Amino acid sequence: MALVYPHATLEPSKRELIDAWLASRPWYDGQPRKPTGSFRFDDPAGEVGMEGFLVGGEGLDTLFVPLTYRAAPLEGADAHLVGTTEHSELGTRWVHDGCADPVFVRALVTAIVTGARGVDHEYDLGDGPETRPTNAQVQGSGRADAAVAGVELVGSHDEGPLTVVDAGPIELVVARVVGTRLEAAEVLRASWKGGEDVAIAGVRPG
Repeated sequence: MALVYPHATLEPSKRELIDAWLASRPWYDGQPRKPTGSFRFDDPAGEVGMEGFLVGGEGLDTLFVPLTYRAAPLEGADAHLVGTTEHSELGTRWVHDGCADPVFVRALVTAIVTGARGVDHEYDLGDGPETRPTNAQVQGSGRADAAVAGVELVGSHDEGPLTVVDAGPIELVVARVVGTRLEAAEVLRASWKGGEDVAIAGVRPG
């Protein structure tokens, strides 16, 4: 479960962070968009928040923007810092591009290879938790008994509308512009308001 604080405030907001960061991306067309869906993964260590945003607008391609939230900056990832935000419950959060965060890369590869789904939100309402689904659903195409071994983040680079992540024995291919064809052995498919069963990331031999 991804713990959510429903009464918390963020300054700047996630949308403001995304808007500012998109302006620096080579695959961004400059047209204004807003989040139309998001999904979550869990960090087994409970330290890093992970959220994948689908950002779109009428008549525009949807963009995939995965983010991670940390209590301290990710070492060696200054070039991939989206920004910082003040969370009224958790304090300062360092927000990074998920494609450059080893925790997100490992979670995404694991979901793809093992056929796992994203996790639900767990709302902290003060009188007990309440579970609610995210407004985007994702699932990998792999098998539950598939092995995931040796995944490590070596580096990443953009190739047109794709980001290619060197993850050790495999490559992770992320469709920044959703709908871009993925040459991949297994994929993560997403469904949200505006898209149904669309491949947004995949893995292939490195």
